Amino acid sequence: MLLHILGSSSLAPSRPSPLRQGGSGSGSGSATVRCASSSSPPPSSSSAAAAAGQQVAKVHSYGTLDYERRAALRWSSLYRRIAVGHGGRPGGRTLAGGDEGERRLDKWELCRISRELRKFRRFNLALQVYDWMTERRDRFSLSSSDMAIQLDLIAKVRGVAHAEEYFEELPDPLKDKRTYGSLLNVYAQAMMKEKTESTFEQMRKKGFATDTLPFNVLMNFYVDAEEAEKVSIIIDEMMDRNVAFDVCTYNIWIKSCAAMQDADGIEEVFNQMIRDETVVANWTTYTTLASMYIKLGNFEKAEEFLKEAEKRTTGREKKCFHFLITLYSHLGKKEEVYRIWNWYKATFPTIHNLGYQEVLSALVRLGDIEGAELLYEEWASKSSNFDPKTMNILLAWYAREGFVTKAEQTLNRFVEKGGNPKPNTWEILATAYLKDGQSSEALSCLEKATAVVSPSKWRPRPTNVENLLAIFKERNDTESVDRLMNVLRSRGCEENEEYKSLINTYAFQGT
Repeated sequence: MLLHILGSSSLAPSRPSPLRQGGSGSGSGSATVRCASSSSPPPSSSSAAAAAGQQVAKVHSYGTLDYERRAALRWSSLYRRIAVGHGGRPGGRTLAGGDEGERRLDKWELCRISRELRKFRRFNLALQVYDWMTERRDRFSLSSSDMAIQLDLIAKVRGVAHAEEYFEELPDPLKDKRTYGSLLNVYAQAMMKEKTESTFEQMRKKGFATDTLPFNVLMNFYVDAEEAEKVSIIIDEMMDRNVAFDVCTYNIWIKSCAAMQDADGIEEVFNQMIRDETVVANWTTYTTLASMYIKLGNFEKAEEFLKEAEKRTTGREKKCFHFLITLYSHLGKKEEVYRIWNWYKATFPTIHNLGYQEVLSALVRLGDIEGAELLYEEWASKSSNFDPKTMNILLAWYAREGFVTKAEQTLNRFVEKGGNPKPNTWEILATAYLKDGQSSEALSCLEKATAVVSPSKWRPRPTNVENLLAIFKERNDTESVDRLMNVLRSRGCEENEEYKSLINTYAFQGT
């Protein structure tokens, strides 16, 4: 999902990873704040285009392989085999099979595959690629940029503790600004304040806090942590140390002003950005501004900035279309949502699950359920990857509105097509049953959620637990209480204070 600039507001799409995934592959920096890179408009004349085509692209690879200077080999076919789980094999076995024959896989191909997997948030598979290279260090020379990417993937797949262990085991020469920057980003993503601040302080002392990137990560952390007032302190430090601002710096600064509801500050920062000749405002800037003004209730100005964002939209960034669809829906502009969606479909030959999820959410938000149902059927007829997140959007609306039969039918069809419900899918249906007074069916759904083998940290909603306990106590139904207690124990809820309080409140005499 998307990150936008609204903090905890319901307008804010969920945030993606801030690790840079584009650029020079294994040579990209270890982390960057979540916004698109600025780009210049294409030259208007054919001669200018020809001249531009003769220039060598400037790629900041930090000394590692440069993707833009190598012709594409056979990485794409191998990537597809890994992405679809070729033959049910793990990524390592697929790579081993592709490494046989006359020509062995090289680092460029493998880093390119990992980059694509990260682009589509296939972090587990991307980590398998790096693990495979790590096991063959006699063949592959891994740089600190590679280590930074691997550290980030470890945190996403195995958790922060494993990432910390990986960092500690790195040789000292590889503990440079890239790996430290990646560790900083891991802590910031995990909202670990003390470790985020201490890591940044270590970077200061070691002379690694000289680039824009770590400052952007720290400022973004403070906005997310609802300490937006600290951003101005970091901005002052950047000015004192002559650290250049980039488009992300300004976007985060605008976020911080919006978080403090400082409309004058937003205007001031934006005007300073326009005056800064080293920075070009991009679509992210304008969707950010639109988000701010939606939050502040100035819908006219928000729509004005969305039109500016559209002018800077290219056929390379699906995320821009996602933001436009979401923000127009918050403005109540159904016709604009459909216009952007049609533009999106005309631009990209393949629409992935995330695109359908964004527009489904927008149509549900607008109350266009008929349109949402038609779109869901389109997705179900075309998709080969039945992501329950897509189905959950429609399912949740049915649950909220009390359409239990429709909710059941939708989930049944999803399972028949080969979809695997997640724990929260079953709880959505449980909520529908509770609203309909079917407590036994609701309890069965929670038991099914518990039985799903998943890395999810799902726990039943306290409100659902409270409602069920109240019903069972009223009926003196100790058997159902025992079943519900088993659900809570299996998810580690019994030691949680909120759940303990509920259990004590509704405890049966003698149980």
